[in-house]
Amino acid sequence: MKTKSFLALATTTAALALWAGCASEPGATAPQDSTKYTLENTENFELLGKSTQTAVAGTGLQPRVLPDGRLEVVASVKNRESRKVRIQVNCVFKDAAGFTTGDETPFETVELAANATEAVRFTAANTLAKKYTIRVREVN
Repeated sequence: MKTKSFLALATTTAALALWAGCASEPGATAPQDSTKYTLENTENFELLGKSTQTAVAGTGLQPRVLPDGRLEVVASVKNRESRKVRIQVNCVFKDAAGFTTGDETPFETVELAANATEAVRFTAANTLAKKYTIRVREVN
């Protein structure tokens, strides 16, 4: 008798769980931030200004040394807003001790569609660069 009661309870519980999972309406969900494919820590991003910190996220950095010894960095920046955002991005290259080498790229304007991610590429002018900081600011 106990086995039949347990089996009936288990069947009812499974049916309710299945029904509850199917009862909700499917809908669009906002994209989730992911660092799964980040090749280096995103601490090298400097988001300038409150509005930039709210609207933009650095989602990945991919540094590599070119055959000629110069550092190249690809930075992925994501728009967290549901509206188009214009930003400017630049890179400050630094030596192994973290001091600037005097090699700073000009700010590059990037338009990010709602919830979009774009990659921006920077290349050092000389072989002194070992570290870097990516700076992002919003353009009004």
